Amino acid sequence: MDKNEQNYEMALNCFLLAGQIMMESGAETYRVEDTMLRMARSQNIEDAQSYVTPTGIILSLGKRQITKIISITTRITDLHKIAKVNSVSRKLTFKMITLEEAYDELRKIQKTNYFLPVHLQILAGAIASSCFMILFNGLWSDMPAAFVAGGVGYLVVIVIQEMTRVKFFSEFLAALVVGLIATLAVHFGLGTEMDKIIVGGVMPLVPGVLITNAVRDLMAGHFTSGIVKGTEAFLTAFAIGSGIALVVAF
Repeated sequence: MDKNEQNYEMALNCFLLAGQIMMESGAETYRVEDTMLRMARSQNIEDAQSYVTPTGIILSLGKRQITKIISITTRITDLHKIAKVNSVSRKLTFKMITLEEAYDELRKIQKTNYFLPVHLQILAGAIASSCFMILFNGLWSDMPAAFVAGGVGYLVVIVIQEMTRVKFFSEFLAALVVGLIATLAVHFGLGTEMDKIIVGGVMPLVPGVLITNAVRDLMAGHFTSGIVKGTEAFLTAFAIGSGIALVVAF
């Protein structure tokens, strides 16, 4: 392999890694394609072509160059990683770093966990639940019940997701637990409005970013990705609704 081919290989791996990190972190499809193509143009590669879906990325740097495909197996919401990749892309575009330096930075971003510790995530989910309950005109006296329901529900999502790797099953069980806690709180006089407690408790589970990305992809003309993400958001909403409905029904 000559030096020119090695440079193309490095560029292809770098651009694909940027796209992979962004897709796995919950970025919009059009943003991923735009980022990879901008990075390619920064290296004077004008005829690069990319095709991105929520489950895979295909990238070619030209008709006579090799084409690579990479599978996307996990999808979470990590806006910090997306911002980090965008920063690397901008620095590469403005010639502030070399291609090799960009690739090294991207590998560091991929390996780094930017999430807060689990206990802080649970605390944030609990606080958000109680605050959302107030926003939906709930009673201040119901805040402790919503706090516990939201925190425990988010804990269930984390634990079951780690055990089963089945996103919808973990969300269904989490909603079921939130509904049970709200029901028990009202039954034992620790809460008053069960519906408001449930609404607050499930808010950390609602796929807000996923719905937003689905709409933005549809508006950008990426109909396949928009429909897929919209379907995933619908299934998440269905899992949450089924868990709550099961508690209310019995």
